Amino acid sequence: MNTQNGLPEIRKTIVLNASIEKVWKAVATSEGLAAWWMANTFEPSIGKNFVLHAGPYGDSPCTVTELEPPYHVGFDWDKGWHLTFELKEAGEHQTEFTLIHSGWTAEQEANRVTMNGGWENIVKNKLPAYVEA
Repeated sequence: MNTQNGLPEIRKTIVLNASIEKVWKAVATSEGLAAWWMANTFEPSIGKNFVLHAGPYGDSPCTVTELEPPYHVGFDWDKGWHLTFELKEAGEHQTEFTLIHSGWTAEQEANRVTMNGGWENIVKNKLPAYVEA
């Protein structure tokens, strides 16, 4: 577990009953991300700037930093965060999905606790509801 300034990254892993191709479309396309997470202007291209539309929290600027279809996509998010989605085939029509949210500073401890709970719901409920439908 990586830490930056003493706070560990958030890491969530789940096995989804969906092919790696289906999960990749859910995590590496604008339409897919909007369906289970939030509206955005994402385009899968290294160095591409995009925006996450976080409703009452406003728009967050992001930049795609990692792209290895269909296994890995990562991007810098807002002021110092980094988000990574890792996919591994886990059997016939099953995919292991791991979310890693890093870049937490000591001053963000309360926010990190809130985000950890949010990711728990998003990764364990919203993503499977979308890709396993």
